[in-house]
Amino acid sequence: MPVSVEGPIRAAITGVHGYLPDHVLDNAALARMVDTSDEWITERTGIKERRILKGEGLGTSHMAAEAVRGLLGKTGTATQDVDLLICATTTPDFVFPSTANVVCEMVGIRNIGSFDVQAACSGFLYALTIATQFVGTGKFRKVVVVGADKMSAIIDYTDRATCVIFGDGAGAVLVEPSTNGHGIHDTLIRSDGAGMPFLHQKAGGSRFPPTAETVAKRLHYVHQEGATVYKFAVARMAGIAGELMKRNKLTVDMIDWLVPHQANKRIIEATAERMGLPMDRVMLVIHKYGNTTAATIPLCLWDYERRLKPGDRLIMAAFGGGFTWAGAYLTWSYAVPE
Repeated sequence: MPVSVEGPIRAAITGVHGYLPDHVLDNAALARMVDTSDEWITERTGIKERRILKGEGLGTSHMAAEAVRGLLGKTGTATQDVDLLICATTTPDFVFPSTANVVCEMVGIRNIGSFDVQAACSGFLYALTIATQFVGTGKFRKVVVVGADKMSAIIDYTDRATCVIFGDGAGAVLVEPSTNGHGIHDTLIRSDGAGMPFLHQKAGGSRFPPTAETVAKRLHYVHQEGATVYKFAVARMAGIAGELMKRNKLTVDMIDWLVPHQANKRIIEATAERMGLPMDRVMLVIHKYGNTTAATIPLCLWDYERRLKPGDRLIMAAFGGGFTWAGAYLTWSYAVPE
């Protein structure tokens, strides 16, 4: 329902929860599937293991729904009090309806707006930006943003360049009006369609619908040209973080945490180095979850939640296929009860 207050409203993240499938795919198991090794994977990506969603008929919505249920439970939020649900995903259950629509049904949320956002690995920050506008204008009080991807559904496990990187998972946040002045101060979203050839899925959409030929040619999997993606990811993530800092008059010593998209440890380290930020102030979960696409940033927040204090300054930065990139500056709004 609309918020009835005077003056500008600041949106804040007031809760976070994540979900990871039980099945662990470690580097040793991958080395039995494709020509690789634990040493090769660790050196190039920093990943030791990743989670995979197993089970017939299970899609992205199943992980997203678990994350949302956990979020509502830990924040004491009734389903009837949710005003809007946005799902950021690159691996929707269906072409239609939206995965957000499916998640609402699974969780028991009725009669609200729900939709998907597709900006690849930047999707969560795109969705968070949208949620911030709805709360900031006073239109809604409680918006759920969930980032979720079942990347194992579109990964070629004979291609060692991509299959070692990605995992499955979901993370959800609750966005509400701030009650203590902390919250989301600034967001930026960017894109450049010229990057499409370097990171995309070749078939499965309306341009090249599924056929026996597209399946036989293995065109329904992620295609990535790693060297180009690496160069652009570092430049764009560091660039948008720097732009946010300049816009908000922040110096490096004022940043408590960088929350980067977990694409590759080398990319994360290079981004932090360009910013002049030491790695002990950088959230890092890629070693145990891999690249979960739209879920990486909320999973970072979930993993580090107990280490965060009200007022901590966070810079979030992401880069994804398309190309897309995005950033956010926020001050953390709550402490986890002991």
